Amino acid sequence: MPMSTLILLRHGESEWNLANRFTGWEDVQLSPKGREEAVEAGRMLVEEKQRPAILHTSLQVRAIETAELALKVMGMHWIPVKRHWRLNERHYGALQGLNKQETAKKYGDEQVLVWRRSYSTPPPPVDAGDPRHPGHDARYAELAPELLPAAESLMDVVARMLPYWYDAIVPDLRLRGCVLVAAHGNSLRALVKHLDGLSEDAVVKLNIPTGIPLVYDLDPMLKPASSRYLGDPAAAAARAAAVADQATGTRSRGS
Repeated sequence: MPMSTLILLRHGESEWNLANRFTGWEDVQLSPKGREEAVEAGRMLVEEKQRPAILHTSLQVRAIETAELALKVMGMHWIPVKRHWRLNERHYGALQGLNKQETAKKYGDEQVLVWRRSYSTPPPPVDAGDPRHPGHDARYAELAPELLPAAESLMDVVARMLPYWYDAIVPDLRLRGCVLVAAHGNSLRALVKHLDGLSEDAVVKLNIPTGIPLVYDLDPMLKPASSRYLGDPAAAAARAAAVADQATGTRSRGS
């Protein structure tokens, strides 16, 4: 069996990233800088002669727009698309929409850090009547109520993402050979944890840069033979460091 290629692309900076607000399942547009990052990602893929045969995205506009801008640069915005809620960002519960620095002042840096970066501790949940609960969003109307999160830890994201990996992405890798997944920091960390066999401690420390494609070459068993960020390694490291800064409350780049 031939090798397969999996391209992971974290969305560019959003308007709420710029405003330093918790985003989660809230639907927020890309900022001007985020759109530039998406276009740059497309250029990187062209330079590396990467040609995905199908796109998988979340149901959130910042991931959708990132993929569309990148594919337009590539002249490939016509490829088939599959969208699914299981690729959504982590639901930040009652933190969604709040300013991160103000939240840290209210609850303390240590507590907010636990909510944001522990593996298994979710933030405070929203109740079913809260407008931030996904039960009020038409795109999730057909889902069973028990599937809709009121808040999620990274562990929860891993659990709800993996069925989509096995049921949708794996078949497309085997059938089409090259798959692009445009999603979010936590849903992509969940996928990388699975691919690379990361421990809970390791994935908590993992920072995926915005707008820089991460390319996996997969063997016939769909195990990673190699992986790399495209473009300048220093640029990828700088963006990953910017993502790491958000865990300390110094700046936000993509929750």
